[in-house]
Amino acid sequence: MAQLYAGTSGFAYPAWKPTFYPAKLPANKFLEHYAQRLNAVEINYTFRRLPNAATLEAWVRATPAHFRFALKANQRITHIQRLKNVKEAVELFLRMIDPMRSARRLGPVLFQLPPNLKCDLALLADFLPLLPPDMRFTIEFRHPSWLIPEVYTALQKQNISLCVAESEKLEIPEVVTADFIYYRLRKEQYTPEERNAIAARSRELLDQGKDLYVFFKHEETPDGALYAEELVQSRPAV
Repeated sequence: MAQLYAGTSGFAYPAWKPTFYPAKLPANKFLEHYAQRLNAVEINYTFRRLPNAATLEAWVRATPAHFRFALKANQRITHIQRLKNVKEAVELFLRMIDPMRSARRLGPVLFQLPPNLKCDLALLADFLPLLPPDMRFTIEFRHPSWLIPEVYTALQKQNISLCVAESEKLEIPEVVTADFIYYRLRKEQYTPEERNAIAARSRELLDQGKDLYVFFKHEETPDGALYAEELVQSRPAV
């Protein structure tokens, strides 16, 4: 049965009190409370620094078995080396997040490319085989030159999802390239009509057997978390 995982990009926001987090909830209990209401979170922390095992193990302990963490790949892979000659960097990153994978809490790994990295099919062909087939990966392209059939075909062959990320500068088409779909919904606010449309489309894709990962933007207001909770409640429990 296909599953819907919904959450926000991050969870450690004191400004979400008291609407989402109770007013007196200490920061070290944020994730535990978050995981009682939502079933996934996108972690951007791993983009800036490699996580240590103790941090990952603490996150696992704070969440139930059905909860999933989507981790953003480290910047050395995407922004410093820009996918070139990254075999060692990829292996190191995957080794560092292995405690999450071993605990069966790991969702997709997100590779967010720099907006000035233009399409290079040879570069992509060298990079994609570095990604193990028993894990889930999604790539967020931020230059329009990547949005071509040759790229979609390359992703399909590796079961890697095209990240459908909202942006004021670039419209990503909803091209299904894997057995799951990964959305990054970046607006600060969504009208009830827009949220109903998101829920309806989610049901359609779930009925097609596609797992969904839907992450609303993290903000200084808890709106994204509340939108995600509404979406989670629109489908049967995991």
